[in-house]
Amino acid sequence: MSPQPHLLPLAAAISVALALPAAVLANIDDADSAEMDRILVTADPLGDRGPDDLVRPVSVIVGDELERRRAANLGEVLDGLPGVSNSDFGPGVGRPTVRGLQGARVQVLEDGMGVSDVSREGADHAIGLDVTRAEQIEVFRGPATLLYGSGAAGGVVNVVSGRFSPVVPESFRMDGRFSYGFNGNDRQGRFGADVPLNPDVVLRGDYSIRRTDNFDIKGFQVLGSTQGTEGELLASAIESDSAALSTVFRGDWGHFALGVSYLDYQYDIPKLFDPRPRELGGLSDHFDQINMESLRFDLRGEWLNPVRGLSAARLKMSHTQFEMDEAERFFTRTPEGGVFDRTVVEAEFDNTEFDTRLELVHDPIGNWRGVLGLQFTDRDFESNDPRGADRGFYVRPNETETLAAFLVEERPTGFGRVELGARIERVRSSADDVFGYRVTGVTQADGSFLSFPERLDNRSFTPFSLSAGAVFDVGAEYHARTVLTRSERAPSPEQLYAFGRHPSAGTFEIGDPDLSKEVYTNFELGFDRHAGAHQWEVTAFFNRVNDFIFLASEDDGTGNPVGVNDIGNRAGEGATIGCEPGDGGLCRLRNQLVFNEQANAEFYGVEFSSISQIATGRIPLDFRVSGDYVRGKLRSGGGNLPRITPMRLGVGFDTAFGDDWDLSVDFQRVFRQTSTAETESETGSFNLVGFDLFWTPVLFRNAQLFLQGRNLLNEDGRRHQSFFKEDAPIIGRSFTTGLRFQYGG
Repeated sequence: MSPQPHLLPLAAAISVALALPAAVLANIDDADSAEMDRILVTADPLGDRGPDDLVRPVSVIVGDELERRRAANLGEVLDGLPGVSNSDFGPGVGRPTVRGLQGARVQVLEDGMGVSDVSREGADHAIGLDVTRAEQIEVFRGPATLLYGSGAAGGVVNVVSGRFSPVVPESFRMDGRFSYGFNGNDRQGRFGADVPLNPDVVLRGDYSIRRTDNFDIKGFQVLGSTQGTEGELLASAIESDSAALSTVFRGDWGHFALGVSYLDYQYDIPKLFDPRPRELGGLSDHFDQINMESLRFDLRGEWLNPVRGLSAARLKMSHTQFEMDEAERFFTRTPEGGVFDRTVVEAEFDNTEFDTRLELVHDPIGNWRGVLGLQFTDRDFESNDPRGADRGFYVRPNETETLAAFLVEERPTGFGRVELGARIERVRSSADDVFGYRVTGVTQADGSFLSFPERLDNRSFTPFSLSAGAVFDVGAEYHARTVLTRSERAPSPEQLYAFGRHPSAGTFEIGDPDLSKEVYTNFELGFDRHAGAHQWEVTAFFNRVNDFIFLASEDDGTGNPVGVNDIGNRAGEGATIGCEPGDGGLCRLRNQLVFNEQANAEFYGVEFSSISQIATGRIPLDFRVSGDYVRGKLRSGGGNLPRITPMRLGVGFDTAFGDDWDLSVDFQRVFRQTSTAETESETGSFNLVGFDLFWTPVLFRNAQLFLQGRNLLNEDGRRHQSFFKEDAPIIGRSFTTGLRFQYGG
């Protein structure tokens, strides 16, 4: 069987990455490679392993690479990593997609504990996290339910801030980063400080701010449209403020830390917005805006050798109060462009979450060392529409409690290391009764009527996960890795309880309270060269999923998804009877009707990356190649799953000029995605070109000036993995300049 044509570029790139001409590398002495400080993966419960020691594929972004990737949201920071892409909903929202999975299947952590927000309840909801605080970001690609439960069926992203580090500086230390982006008048700033009160106590604090206007794009924002303001992404402004304070106490016994953090984030949902009279070209007199606030308290402690047989005991606790409003901002139409009239809040969210985790690292038993863990999470979610009790929200109030125990064991062998693990959870979900809801039900594809359920029974699940893997040492420079994971995931509350309009997302979502667990069987095989002037890594995976839950749309007969009004009526039924084109109110079929369905599915793909030291000396040169391919489809009938990241290939160069200048240049090709689900449109290919230039002044070695360029070709790119791809493209050509510094310590 001949290879598929669209995979040939990927195969060629892997070949180049793994077999650069010997003549290029012949003059490079491996011993000349700078020995980097060992990087520890803090989300690994054993606590002393680096990415090269783990069986699971882990990407760690730290140091200069993190500085080059600095961006406004987590999805944008991680976009382009092998296996990881950005699923945006305008510039205010960027969520990571890992191997084709996103949302409730990718667990986002802050310093090892889950981020509590409502980003699982809608693609338009931002992650409740200040990514500018990150000192290190760890990405576990593939199922990580063993460590962090059902929400990690697709992967884990851990943002490490350093706030709870037991390292106390010798003196006062401060750092900061200030930048200006010419696209969107993007002003950002961050300042942090460490204040040692004595050799064993440190007080840490930081504050960050961001303000933008609307961003520039290539062409018109709606795909194929000629309406709106050309070159501008309307309703895309952002405002954010974030602050944190923590204190750490340390001693020979270990360390203990307390912290509090606050995030105030406001962003617009891009929309064709023009409040001029319609005869002058006006399109709409309102747009959606989201305001969210998060207040989080953390307690962390680690005790060394607490009792006989234990080398360490770690306790992590967090309590988060998260609130969010979805509002419509209305303007009075005027020829000059409208006058602000009023803001109408159409949805309010309140999410309270308590999370506690205990990890007990035992002394070696025979040749086995490992960790036993316990975790408890209590999540209380409420939502309503303040315009009237009968309006409600598409996900009813609910509470979810999760109690889990896990065990991870590692043993060295003559060929390398083996790792075994298991996790069992008890997930209990209960939903409030809802009476007097204005939505009575919806008509299904087969013509039957699905009534809105006023009462729902409690649901309980017992997900169980097992994992076995090994690392094989192949000489001094190579590793082979293999891991087999069987993991289970409980349905999320929105998948169980959704029934109604989700305004900002433009959908009318129907959950299924009878959904069963998803069961993942994931096999991975990897090979890497981790030493020398030419380093690379290749991983292939196959993920077979039973009872995979996905949002399915219905074809209206013209290739487009079925639309319903705000109470679920299709064209010609209920309030839509007698409606004429252009009628407002409940005549508008502005919501895409989607159902949470289950079917057997499979995901498979390949990821690779390499870096080659081409030259050393005064002007060194490194050459990078990376790429990935993922395929997601239903096993029965072979239908495609929606929003699967297209194939990507990238190359880059890193160089320096003396000790003062550092330059990186990157090119990425995002290929066309033609493997689409029912009613899903294809997306075209586009190219991304960017650079990062850093200058460290001779007289100020602790400061650095930078200039960064993104989307230099000013492409009108559409991210296929985004729910919003047809309504807004990627940001156009942008340049950002700024200063970062660090003093003291």
